[in-house]
This record gives sequence, C-alpha cells and structure tokens, in this order.
Amino acid sequence: MRALLILLLTATIARADGEKSGVFDYYVLALSWTPTWCATIGDTREAPECSAAADRGWSLHGLWPQYHRGWPSYCQTAQRPPSRAMSEGMADIMGSAGLAWHQWKKHGRCTGLGGAAYYALAREAYGRITRPDVFAKLSRPVTLPANVVEAAFLKANPALNPDMVTITCQNRRIKEARICLSRSLDPVPCGQDVARDCRLKDARLDPIR
Repeated sequence: MRALLILLLTATIARADGEKSGVFDYYVLALSWTPTWCATIGDTREAPECSAAADRGWSLHGLWPQYHRGWPSYCQTAQRPPSRAMSEGMADIMGSAGLAWHQWKKHGRCTGLGGAAYYALAREAYGRITRPDVFAKLSRPVTLPANVVEAAFLKANPALNPDMVTITCQNRRIKEARICLSRSLDPVPCGQDVARDCRLKDARLDPIR
C-alpha cells in the first residue's frame, strides 16, 4: 500500500511539472477568425480587437508543439521568457499582449526556445501562410459548408494538401483554421488529434467589422 501511495504521488508531481521542453513532432499553426471570437467571447469583454477600427480577420491564435498523438503543455524550461514589451509587440497579429503571453506559457515553453525566438518563429509561421482575402470582402453574415473555408486556404496556399489543414467550428460558427507544419515550418500532414474537421454544411461566418 505504501509503495502504491508513493507511486501515485510521484506520478502527480510528474504531471504537475509538465512535459520535457523541446520534445515534440511538429507544429500546429492556429488561425482564429476574429469575428467569431468577438461574437462568442470578445464582445462581452469589450476587447479592443473587436472594435470596427481594428479591422481583424484571421488572427494568430498560436503556434503549438504537437506529438503525433497528444501535445505537450506548460513545460518546464530554463529558457528566458519574453518581456512585456515583446508580448505587446505581438498584438498586431494576435490581438493582445495577454494572448501572446498565455501562448508562451502554455505552448512556447515546450518548444525549447526562449521567448523572443518563439515569438519570432510564430510570426514567421503566420507570414508563411496566405490568408484567403475572399472572406474579408463579406458585407454580411453568411452560412456555408466548413469545407469551403478549407478549399479557400488550399487555393491560396498551393503547397498545402487537404490532410495538412483542418477547420474547426464553435457554436455553429467557423472558429479556426489549423495548419500543420514541420519544425522548419514546411507543411506536413496533421496527426489524428488535429485532423478533426468541422462537418457543418451551414456554419456561420460573420464579416470583419
């Protein structure tokens, strides 16, 4: 009984410490459709990125280290975290310094990179993917099959194959486009945990404000 108790306590401590930093298989680049985030969360917070002046479409949610099954999070690392100024500097593509800092704590620490290098890599990954401009031209909400959004990303990014992109929904709205990338940021097939496309035929897509 005592040995079992020690084993359970040890396992709990191991989980609390997080996974080993720098050990993962590939990245997931998560791009959020900002009007959906604003309609479901941001408006109630009066988030500045939801104002008409912000004019935001596909924003960077994060760059996530991923295993072929599962993902690491809140890893222990000796790498230097980003400064407040660095986090604020990510707001132009992420919406807020708070989101940037959260992404560093949960995901960036697992890359094996320091804060400045993680932010730079996330910005590079964001810049490598062309966001379809067709959705920025909407003047009113529309309903459409989620695979239409995927098709638009594939058309705008000829290097992508269907198994490298997945579209997610929330509250019957288009939520995110998730693109799988190698450690060198080349497109790769997504693992089973990521490749779970939204199957809605009538997902709502709100226009940019």
